[in-house]
Amino acid sequence: MTGTAATTRDTIPLSDGWRFQLDDALAGVEQPDFVDTDWSVVSVPHSWNRAGYYIPESASRINTAENVNMQRGVGWYRLTFAAPENLAEKLCWLQFDAASRVAEIWLNGVRLGEHKGGFSRFRFNATPALRTGQPNLLVVKTDNTNPDVGTATADVLPLAGDFFVHGGLYRAVSLIVTDAVHIDMLDFGGPGVYAATTAVEGSQAQIAVRTKLRNDSAASAETLIVTTLRSAEGVVVAQGSQPLTLAAGDGDEISQTLSVTDVRLWDGVADPYLYALSVEIRTASGTILDSTEQSFGVRQFRIDPDQGFFLNGRSVPLRGVSRHQDREGKGWALSADDEAQDVEMICELGANTIRLAHYQQSQHIHELADRHGLILWDEIPLVSKWTLTVDQPLASPGLVDNARQQLIELIRQNYNHASVVVWGIANEVDFGRPVSGDFGIGAEGEGPDPAPLLEFLDQIVKSEDRGRPSTIANCCEGANFAGAAHVPIVAEKAEVSGANRYYGWYYGKPEELGPQLDRLYAAHPKTPLSISEYGAGGSFSQQTDNPLGGPASAFGRIQPEGYESHVHERCWADITARPYLWATWIWNMFDFATTIRREGDAMDINTKGLVRYDRGARKDAFFFYQANWSKAPVVHITGRRYVERAYAVTDIKVYSNAATTELFLNGASLGTVETGPHGICIWPGVRLAPGVNQISASGAFAGGKISDQVEWRLDAGAHSQVRINCGALMGATTSDGRYGSDNFFVGGATGKVGKKALELADTPAAHELLSTFRKGAFAYEAPLENGAYSVTLKFVEPGNLAAGERTFDVLANGRPVLEAFDIALAAGGALKAVERSFPVEVSDGVLRLDFKPLQGEALVSVVEICR
Repeated sequence: MTGTAATTRDTIPLSDGWRFQLDDALAGVEQPDFVDTDWSVVSVPHSWNRAGYYIPESASRINTAENVNMQRGVGWYRLTFAAPENLAEKLCWLQFDAASRVAEIWLNGVRLGEHKGGFSRFRFNATPALRTGQPNLLVVKTDNTNPDVGTATADVLPLAGDFFVHGGLYRAVSLIVTDAVHIDMLDFGGPGVYAATTAVEGSQAQIAVRTKLRNDSAASAETLIVTTLRSAEGVVVAQGSQPLTLAAGDGDEISQTLSVTDVRLWDGVADPYLYALSVEIRTASGTILDSTEQSFGVRQFRIDPDQGFFLNGRSVPLRGVSRHQDREGKGWALSADDEAQDVEMICELGANTIRLAHYQQSQHIHELADRHGLILWDEIPLVSKWTLTVDQPLASPGLVDNARQQLIELIRQNYNHASVVVWGIANEVDFGRPVSGDFGIGAEGEGPDPAPLLEFLDQIVKSEDRGRPSTIANCCEGANFAGAAHVPIVAEKAEVSGANRYYGWYYGKPEELGPQLDRLYAAHPKTPLSISEYGAGGSFSQQTDNPLGGPASAFGRIQPEGYESHVHERCWADITARPYLWATWIWNMFDFATTIRREGDAMDINTKGLVRYDRGARKDAFFFYQANWSKAPVVHITGRRYVERAYAVTDIKVYSNAATTELFLNGASLGTVETGPHGICIWPGVRLAPGVNQISASGAFAGGKISDQVEWRLDAGAHSQVRINCGALMGATTSDGRYGSDNFFVGGATGKVGKKALELADTPAAHELLSTFRKGAFAYEAPLENGAYSVTLKFVEPGNLAAGERTFDVLANGRPVLEAFDIALAAGGALKAVERSFPVEVSDGVLRLDFKPLQGEALVSVVEICR
């Protein structure tokens, strides 16, 4: 937004030489004589916080248990800078692109004001306190204290959320010099110029431009407002001018219409063409007093409740990801290159949309989205909670005012971005009465009512921008996990809606997503429906032999990478079958920091990202979507981090967008398969060789073959045996050897003994092995080379069943090997381990073990088959 001539704006970055101290108890810091010589010297963007780390230690880890800093409180910044000389008839403005989450500003000991909200741009008129041609002292107090009664942040959104609120001056600070007659600098941090495409007919388009102006001089000003639209090549394609008399100390607003012929539309990722829109304030003699310039895309869109999203009259299914703005080692203090890398990775995925969650993100991200053609969902940080206590029926007046402020800032600061299509007013405010002051369903009865606040915010959207609808992300309508809690219905409180649904993760099974969406679609036929969040956690260091072998733990430690892929594969099949969805967003593009999770292989990290927190590696699920969304050739062998294999026989899965894909094991072809409908190729029952196995996959494309390679290893013991950790999604290693996760089963269900199983064994590994089981009527079909084997089965009676209440037969290839087996009787009671062994002969490459209930359910905890 800087001008192009010496008579227009001058922007001076204030990035280096800041002194910083984190201390809630300091006083008098704003005074020029305060001594800060022992403070740290930092550059802005800056945050003192470093949150979240992965547990497996390695030299590549950026965040560790020793260097994280999750302290929230008051951080002080002091900067001495030289102001320009010759500022007669000029005004100077301090611009903060963001400060978290409350900021108070002093210049040369003069308090300029306070800003509440950690995500939006704000400005102060620094002119009265500035000393031209001299050193100036700028002092900023930032406070990211967790909101609570009596704190400075008590009425500042967000009050809650599954993400860490970093502190500091984490976006740029600058000094902007303008003429006393200027495009309004104090319009909620916005550009003061607001443009919208009002009509497109054939090759012609109409653009309405509103400009807010101020005359802060002592005399009236005769001005000419010139608005120009230039092509990307610099050619003027439309221009309008209008005289305007600005009274001294007063402001005004003008509206102009630009007509464009032979228009080139901004058409998303297909053609993100951008014009340059400039507005100049000129004197009667033609001198430019002030000017701004922004990119502008000419486009129209609509969202249909039955047919989805349309851009410039054509159907464009929106498929993309959500993004949090933090990164390992930097928190929120990102560089332009960091943000560019994020967008490049999203484009590499093949996405065409981003949900910027759960707060306003940087202008640079919006500019990148404009340039790449990515459609954006913008939103304010009204997340899960809008009162400080569960018994407070409505949001406080201060909170309502802050929500209003942050929504207006969001809209005005991003109004001119072609990429933005919806304004999000809330996320998951329909939990009902929470079990505590935080979010989460649990207690019976009605909680605080979100409706009045939502209706108020929806009206703000309508008054600020009639060209874009409001939207809301809900969590809980029709869900099967709410229990006795009263769940408010909020889908129709906005013009379009989004559903955050985690089937297969927090509840239910992945295949339940589709029917749930159909019910929501039927319940609100006039409100367009999207999926605003779906997904599952995935840990790089955790692998499974079979994603159906046991339960993942959404808030616990069992979150193997392959289970995340399974959830996405199944959900995506339901999504593509429902054209009424106007958009879908994966949660999340990147792992991100939070304060409430101890899960997977991480601490204080939400593991649902497709990409690691440091952007260093992509999970398998990333390549699943790339194979479905990207036009670039994709061939990716899954399970590549599962190097030390537990089983000699495994299915090999490849994500590919080639018409056919060929698999090789140690140089020998295992055959060519046609790519499945969602980019999935499977070679079942591949037998690995002892030692190192080289696996490669190759797909034929127009530009030639694309290949991928991995290396897996199989030790000699695994080659001649099958050891199954029944009912477990991950394997285990004990002093007796290594066990794979539950696999080769037919039927049955899984179960867990629970904490009481600590009585079962002396070692944690043995406890882990015996604490899960498969139950019901089921079988195992273990692939084995022909020969003689010994089978050992291990059992634990997990409940209070007495002898005679659970009995079952076990058959090996149809031959009874255990008859009317009673775990409690054989072990001498519940929660005690017992085992049985027997010989078997394998003659056709498979050993089938049938577990047939006689009384109650059959059950087994461990299956061992050894030569």
